[in-house]
Amino acid sequence: MGPTPLSSAALATALADIGTVFNGFAGLDEVGCGFCHAPEETAYLRTPYVDVPVDVVQYYLFEVDGHFTDHAASMRRLLPQAARAMADGTLGAIGYGAHGWSRMDWRSWPAEQAAAIDAFLIAWWQDVLATPAPPYGVDEVFDTCVTIARTVTPFLDGWAQGPVADAHLAHCTDVWLYDLLSDSSPFTWWYDDSEDVGVAELRDWLAGPGAARLRALGEPGLAIRAELLALPGDERWAHPYWASASAAN
Repeated sequence: MGPTPLSSAALATALADIGTVFNGFAGLDEVGCGFCHAPEETAYLRTPYVDVPVDVVQYYLFEVDGHFTDHAASMRRLLPQAARAMADGTLGAIGYGAHGWSRMDWRSWPAEQAAAIDAFLIAWWQDVLATPAPPYGVDEVFDTCVTIARTVTPFLDGWAQGPVADAHLAHCTDVWLYDLLSDSSPFTWWYDDSEDVGVAELRDWLAGPGAARLRALGEPGLAIRAELLALPGDERWAHPYWASASAAN
């Protein structure tokens, strides 16, 4: 499958900025893991200004950080190509492991670098919300963005209105409620302490603004289930909704 054309000028700008800010980075002392990494693959991490095969980008992007001499340097090296492959769908897959960017303290990097990553995540999310059939599942993109950013707030606050974004909201809500109604996290690869805050904020948003939007969209079942997130566990499962839903089925 070829790359998906970018539909957003903001995303194109964010990718251009990523390419400029992280141009020429390399892990000059990187030796990788001798058991897992082929020498010619590790050599890419030490060598700036050359394209890395996308399968090697994907492999390193989801590799555990302990397999690198300098994980952050390797991620900087791969950032421009990784961001573009994430945006155009050529990465192959996301969501099957912890994303390498989520393992980095990138917000402590120089302001220009942190701002470029922040801008890319927001622009990518907005582009996906406007795309009827994005190359990755919308819930997987959300999961990836929030675990890298360590916050759900800008991605929920920036959830656009419109038929495509609304359909994505209904889909994601249905996916998230499976875990949230049982007081579990819907985020598979969020390891940081900020996960608890992110889950609580997602639950509160769905029970309030999210549920209101779903009801207005003609999704009363999803809206009611989302509103149940505001109730304690015992009250949640004793709600009359479940009896009426069972009878309807």
